[in-house]
Amino acid sequence: MLKILDSKRFLDEAPATIYATLLDERVYVCSVSTMYRVLHANSQVRQRRQRDQSHYQTPEQLATGPNQLWSWDITKLRGPAKWTYYYLYVILDVFSRFVVGWMIAPREDAGLAEVLIDQACHGQNIEPHQLTLHADRGSAMTSKPVALLLADLGVTKTHSRPHVSNDNPYSEAQFKTLKYRPDFPDRFGSIEDARAFCQTFFAWYNHQHRHSGIAMMTPENVHYGRADQILAVRQQTLTSAYARNPERFVRKSPVPEAVPRAAWINPPANQTAALIGGQTNQKLM
Repeated sequence: MLKILDSKRFLDEAPATIYATLLDERVYVCSVSTMYRVLHANSQVRQRRQRDQSHYQTPEQLATGPNQLWSWDITKLRGPAKWTYYYLYVILDVFSRFVVGWMIAPREDAGLAEVLIDQACHGQNIEPHQLTLHADRGSAMTSKPVALLLADLGVTKTHSRPHVSNDNPYSEAQFKTLKYRPDFPDRFGSIEDARAFCQTFFAWYNHQHRHSGIAMMTPENVHYGRADQILAVRQQTLTSAYARNPERFVRKSPVPEAVPRAAWINPPANQTAALIGGQTNQKLM
């Protein structure tokens, strides 16, 4: 049993995962509790937990403009009955927060993910070696069909470390924005209901939602290069207000908040704001 637990295949897997995997292969060696007893007897329980994280490299990804770094994930939406779910796939541009693709399906499936990613890349005219696509380690994200598609498109793929939600913070924050909306239902009556709701939500999110992480711009305006023009208008308005009533402002004419010049997933430890022009994207929602 210890040889199986410490094999390259199962080195970083939990006993429950190993047990289920072997059962699916029509193999029974022992129970989950026995696996834990074997690990405990060999002083590997704590060591195994530590190894699970250190075995994987921390992803460090940087975007300084749209369509350089995308994040994607799948979340469950509860259906009309207990234990029924619909699966929402979302692809998000990390720099602009613009949702470049989404889909609701009755299951999590690598083939469906492949279609969505392909459509998003063609819709945004992604060139080979232009884009990095980041995701966690779900079955669809690490599937062979998705990997082959990305290779064909010339898209680099990266993955979060296991059980580290902070490695995919932009997708997590976007799902939180969705599910904390006042009109987000506890359950959807049908998959058509879920699609109708998300159609309205993503139209609002991309075109109307003023995002705190991008200087209260909408994702659409940042994604399609209209931020500088909007900032110029804001500056003119503030300058005019200062000229009319300078006493209302402290020390100098006000300046509008600028759109951050970069967005990081796990910036390096020695990264400072000065290295990339004074600003990084920190607010995710």
